[in-house]
Amino acid sequence: MLLTLDVGNSQIHGGVFDGDTLRFQFRKTTQPIGSSDEFGIFLRAVLRENSIDPAGVERVAICSVVPPVAYPLRAACVKYFNCEPFVLQAGVKTGLKIKYRNPAEVGADRVACAIGAAQLHPKRDVLVVDCGTATTLEAVTADGDYLGGAIMPGVGISAETLASRTAKLPRVEITRPESALGRTSTESIQSGLYHGHVGAIRNLLAALTVEAFNGQRPQVIGTGGFARMFEAENLFDEIVPELVLFGLKHAEFLNRETEKK
Repeated sequence: MLLTLDVGNSQIHGGVFDGDTLRFQFRKTTQPIGSSDEFGIFLRAVLRENSIDPAGVERVAICSVVPPVAYPLRAACVKYFNCEPFVLQAGVKTGLKIKYRNPAEVGADRVACAIGAAQLHPKRDVLVVDCGTATTLEAVTADGDYLGGAIMPGVGISAETLASRTAKLPRVEITRPESALGRTSTESIQSGLYHGHVGAIRNLLAALTVEAFNGQRPQVIGTGGFARMFEAENLFDEIVPELVLFGLKHAEFLNRETEKK
């Protein structure tokens, strides 16, 4: 079995693949960053609690945008799963042609999303919208070219910034408001967060469709923790919460096959 770990700024999203089947998924907060033993004990415990024998995990694949997590998580894999993990980073095989001016700048999570999208819809132009701590958009052509995209603050960061950088605005629940017209401070913030984000995503999708695909509409995939909140807005053709994990699984497979040769 393959254990996949997507380390984000807010959460670690994990999953276990048995062949091509995703057996189960889990999430834990990224902060505070634990020691190698804390990571290892947590991972073995969460596997056992979901009726998976940790001894059955033969390989681990990691993508991370949090550098301080790299060493303790790698050490946990070596100590608790007896394997050197595959890390999605610059220089590994992805199956994509990275067209960024500096390919090393592309976040591992963005690459994993693009790989997952290309595998899910081969020979199709795809736009991925990952609604997480940051909201990112990725443009991937039918030929497997990763063109780039856009990054903006996620809805959670926007809410936190309003609360922390203003004297009187409160922290609010992040939710879909009943109307755009807020009649309290809380309702007004919720409206701005939600509808502002919807408008930004919709505008970026339109602009990227023109610039990346000459106006030809691509398949649009939503993913990330906040994607479901926008489901009623018809921004996405589909929502695939585990897209990063599938992309990570394919990258691990590509590099393992290369090592065999």
